[in-house]
Amino acid sequence: MTDPVSDRPRPIFPTLQRLYRPFDTTAETVLRVVAGALLVTHGFGKITNPFGAVGMVEGLGFYPGVFWSPLLAATEFFGGIFVAIGLFTRPAAFASMIVLLVTVYVHGIVKAEGLAGAEKSILWAAIFLYFAVRGSNAQSVDAKLGRQI
Repeated sequence: MTDPVSDRPRPIFPTLQRLYRPFDTTAETVLRVVAGALLVTHGFGKITNPFGAVGMVEGLGFYPGVFWSPLLAATEFFGGIFVAIGLFTRPAAFASMIVLLVTVYVHGIVKAEGLAGAEKSILWAAIFLYFAVRGSNAQSVDAKLGRQI
């Protein structure tokens, strides 16, 4: 049975709602900031050498590598910043999710590592899917601007 006001399942122990409810937005913000910040750190090496991954991306079939390598670097680095601060959250999270789905393919199929090689990328892709669909929350730059895509 769901709570008609929030569309959430009714809690088994209603008194615990006072404990959980104040942390709803904060927990979501922590997930967004951590996911974005970790993507920034992952993309930092690429952004400092944006053409360093040309051979890798061409090896995966993305031609020309001089186009895709800097795009990969920018998506990881700047996309991570945008997600972390909650600015243009949906498009930044969507682009990040696409990059991570490619890494799922690379590790799971191309490198034949299966689930063991792709599981972190699957988890990351799911996190960014959440923010691509959900957008940011009240604790974001998008909310301060009063708009989001």
